[in-house]
Amino acid sequence: MEKKQGFFAALKDEVVRGLSPSRSRPRSRAKSPGRSASPMGGLFRRRKGGQVAPPELLMSRSGTLVRPAEALSPLMEGPDQDGAECGDSRRGHWMRAPSVSSSSSAAAAAAAASKQSDLRLLLGVLGAPLAPVHVAASDPLPHLSIKNIPIESSSAQYILQQYMAASGGQKLQNSINNAYAMGKVRMIASEFETPNKVIKNKNSSKAAEAGGFVLWQMNPDMWYVELALGGSKVHAGCNGKIVWRHTPWLGAHAAKGPVRPLRRALQGLDPRTTASMFTNARCIGEKTVNGEECFILKLCADPVTLKARSEGPAEIIRHVLFGYFSQKTGLLVHLEDSHLTRIQNNGGDAVYWETTINSFLDDYRPVEGIMIAHSGRSVVTLFRFGETAMSHTKTRMEEAWTIEEVAFNVPGLSLDCFIPPAEIRLSSISEACELPHGQRARNVAANLSSSVHRARVASLDRTHGSVKRNYI
Repeated sequence: MEKKQGFFAALKDEVVRGLSPSRSRPRSRAKSPGRSASPMGGLFRRRKGGQVAPPELLMSRSGTLVRPAEALSPLMEGPDQDGAECGDSRRGHWMRAPSVSSSSSAAAAAAAASKQSDLRLLLGVLGAPLAPVHVAASDPLPHLSIKNIPIESSSAQYILQQYMAASGGQKLQNSINNAYAMGKVRMIASEFETPNKVIKNKNSSKAAEAGGFVLWQMNPDMWYVELALGGSKVHAGCNGKIVWRHTPWLGAHAAKGPVRPLRRALQGLDPRTTASMFTNARCIGEKTVNGEECFILKLCADPVTLKARSEGPAEIIRHVLFGYFSQKTGLLVHLEDSHLTRIQNNGGDAVYWETTINSFLDDYRPVEGIMIAHSGRSVVTLFRFGETAMSHTKTRMEEAWTIEEVAFNVPGLSLDCFIPPAEIRLSSISEACELPHGQRARNVAANLSSSVHRARVASLDRTHGSVKRNYI
């Protein structure tokens, strides 16, 4: 028994001597900036003003060595570059922590501000844009005629007749009183260009904001859309007499000008309104789009409508809509519209904004006999010029969408679902309010260059009844 105790006592002394500083690696290696001090050696370093005795090792019943809990202390991570003693190094590490935390908080705040600015730009431009002119979808299409009208107009009427036939026929579409659609969207501000450089968003898949939308339509000329993206939400609607919109930054306000359809409805969701939109269009030629030969119809907003949409220093100079109809299927496969706005600064040069939206429609499938485009993508370009020769900027945004549900003649949908918000202001707001001005325009580059964007999905998990209740 005595021999056994002496054997373990000798083993204990041998282990302690093996872990002591005198038996560890050379001191010069521990001080090397490329190496970190031994964690075990850190427990036995000398403190200022005295020697710390090695902690006593305990022997468990299984014969293994166990160190007391009170002997464990926080270990310094990384190399001991200045050879400071453990206590001082640990104290310096904790003293530096607040500065790292504050810088991280500042970066997080900057990332949040950048993301919010991008969201405002995306929702302002792509949330609920309107078509160029007023149309009455209930009005019948004009009869095809070639007498006393230009060949460009008669060709356009023939193309629209083919489009209506390919979409399901005019008789079937005239039987629709209301419609409902729900889909998902992904948006991103992908590129910013200045005279000196081009900044591209490299992490487009991660930086894209994901969300969803619902769209309700009802005769005559009533519609309501709600789009949620990245934690923000845009509402817009029309009761047949007034078009209004609600955004988190502007609240509820009426749109300038006549009642106009929602552009998103023209993106393969409402063939009848689309055909009515191009009633006065002209056929200007042909073009191949994604390998498909297409006829091109061109529609220009009239001067009276442009003047009604202008307000104060913001003047809408032109708004042109192009429709590309497939020669093979007769369906609309590409929609392009461009409008130019002139903003006169007080005592300064005028600034011009040209907004161009190119939408490509895909995956046409019949829903209750009507051909609906179930997916697509849009590319938006905001071009700012004027002031000086080298002050132009160009911002590129992208959107991709898919349609999840479509229904026609939904029972229970009433006029009450399209009543404007009670808090809507009597004064209207021009379309130019959504364009970035001043400091916001100069900060777009910084927003796009940030790589800390995180996509969040805003889903609309609601039943038809709860959706309708929110619209009232």
